[in-house]
Amino acid sequence: MVEGDVMADVIVVGGGVVGLTTAVCLAERGMRVRVWSSLPPERTTSAVAGAMIGGPVRNEPLEPSLRWQRTSLDEFTALAGDPATGSRVARGRLVSRLGDAIPPWATALPGFRPCTPDESAGFPIAFWITSPLVDMPVYLDYLTGRLAKAGVEIEIRAAESLAEPAAEAPAVVNCSGVGAAALAGDDRVQPVRGQHVIVENPGLDDFFYEGGADTDWVGYMPHPRRVVLGGTAEPGDWNLTPDDAQTQAILARCVAVEPRLAGCRVLGVEVGLRPGRPAIRLEADPSSPGLVHCYGHGGVGVSMSWGCAREITAMIAGD
Repeated sequence: MVEGDVMADVIVVGGGVVGLTTAVCLAERGMRVRVWSSLPPERTTSAVAGAMIGGPVRNEPLEPSLRWQRTSLDEFTALAGDPATGSRVARGRLVSRLGDAIPPWATALPGFRPCTPDESAGFPIAFWITSPLVDMPVYLDYLTGRLAKAGVEIEIRAAESLAEPAAEAPAVVNCSGVGAAALAGDDRVQPVRGQHVIVENPGLDDFFYEGGADTDWVGYMPHPRRVVLGGTAEPGDWNLTPDDAQTQAILARCVAVEPRLAGCRVLGVEVGLRPGRPAIRLEADPSSPGLVHCYGHGGVGVSMSWGCAREITAMIAGD
């Protein structure tokens, strides 16, 4: 349990949003926490997320996922009062090409209003909601700072196996994302490659997101100095090199919906590997006392992060 005279009650493996949030919750309950991450937080998949929190929940297991998102929605709404967090409550449109009627669940979303024909951008399903929108590089810095205040440093250290952290702390939380395929020996985990284009913000405040598409969709998430344009989903693809054809297709789709994006300076093209899995895994490992798994969030890691972290903390604290 000792390395360099640093004792730990819990080691969290993974420096993405789920791992950092879990470490915050554990440390703020008074536990001695260490974070092992193979990459700095700003280089994780979480850093390239669009991060709109309040959309529909389709993940399995459904009931826990609904609970995890509700907890996270409340937390991000509260954080929106502090600009340093990168969270703000924004207005935006959710649209879909699938179906011809607004689904009943949509009417319960905050700020719900059907789009007028002029607002629908040609989509048969289109409505307004309000939701926290999170500028992820700013938010990850906020979480890192919150950990530092709790006395927790992020160690850039790749675990070769979960036995390594288990040898140094009585409790281990595996938040390794797509790395769980190897660390947990879980062949149901696969990468889902996503590409975003980042452009200067021409004055946009409202977001836009197309739901229900399998591989390519149109969406833009505006932040104070940049807009995240998307998106793509390619299961089983580990390639982190940006694809120029995808970049041009993303730009074209977004400009068709919002002409003010035309000609905006491209600040970067970002690729991330979402941790795909048929169902999110949040459970104590029955074969390894002290080990808790939390991975497989796909594209909803941010919007599930606080709910999952609170549940893990309760499990470890014995609440």
